[in-house]
Amino acid sequence: MRILLAEDDTMLGDGLRAGLRQQGFQVDWVRDGLAAEREISTGDYQAAVLDLGLPQKDGLDVLQALRSKKIATPVLVLTARDTVPERIRGLDLGADDYVLKPVDLFELGARLRSLVRRAHGQIQDMLTCGELQMNPAGRQVIFDGLPVALSTREFDLLHALMLAQGRILSREQLEQQLYSWGHEVESNAVEVHIHHLRKKLRADLIQTVRGIGYTLLHASQGA
Repeated sequence: MRILLAEDDTMLGDGLRAGLRQQGFQVDWVRDGLAAEREISTGDYQAAVLDLGLPQKDGLDVLQALRSKKIATPVLVLTARDTVPERIRGLDLGADDYVLKPVDLFELGARLRSLVRRAHGQIQDMLTCGELQMNPAGRQVIFDGLPVALSTREFDLLHALMLAQGRILSREQLEQQLYSWGHEVESNAVEVHIHHLRKKLRADLIQTVRGIGYTLLHASQGA
């Protein structure tokens, strides 16, 4: 799950990025409001963590600009501004959640997973597709009643496909969800991960739509 972190405090930002990465998030980090607006507008992020006191452009102005452009990326506001009017304004401008500093890293991770679930129409923490079940918080997968051991990339790719059930994801979209900045992506990386998933789950579970991308077949079909 790829997210954008917008935080100008170097020590805090480094800690947040490290803590979220330990929970399985792919994190890109920017340090000013203009960069945050640009990256959320052009990048394929599942969610964003947005500080309000950013240089160059205030976080609330960034949020307002994003929503005026009809960009629906879930935004969690993380701030030290502990006043009710400030929180109300942030929510009214389109924030999806509002957390005060300091924040527990595991709570932050849980809130981000919740935002992403709701954005994809999922109301439960366990994702299901027929006989396939996934617990994103525990990074566990069960298929046909048995646990399946997946690598980090395999899990993240399957997670993206499960969130997008009913839609086709291109190779480029999957790459963007699997890799944050600074990671070199081999040209056949997605195909390799899908090959391994098919071996560990079922050969026809992930369908190739020629010239377009990949989609998840309902796990009870074709059995």
